[in-house]
Amino acid sequence: MAFGRKGKDYEVRKGGAITLAVFTVWPLFYMVTSACMISGMMASELSGGGDASRLHAVMAVIRRLHFFTMIDIVVLMAIYIVHVFRTDRVPRDKRALWVAVLFFGSIMSMPVYWYLYIWKGAKQRTTEKGAEGTRT
Repeated sequence: MAFGRKGKDYEVRKGGAITLAVFTVWPLFYMVTSACMISGMMASELSGGGDASRLHAVMAVIRRLHFFTMIDIVVLMAIYIVHVFRTDRVPRDKRALWVAVLFFGSIMSMPVYWYLYIWKGAKQRTTEKGAEGTRT
């Protein structure tokens, strides 16, 4: 994932930040989408118009997506916690707080952390590189 070394260089490039955003938003999207799909199937079953083969096919897809989402959340948790301790953007006195927030807030707090400490850092790096290129 396009990480630099520890310290100021340990930042995510803009392309890596966008990729990380997609994987960060996925669990929220999956949660809403699967809840709607399951609610629709339950309503269909209760009204008597449900098709058992369709139900099994949809549940098979949801199981696979659920497995992918669980792995995604675990990997994201590791990426974000490592980033908290390796970057200079998070103040030292807030690092333990951010680890607790990321762990307990999980998919709700990851997009906030991404925006505050990864996206703003990637944008700032791009701006700094652009300014360096215009000086020469």
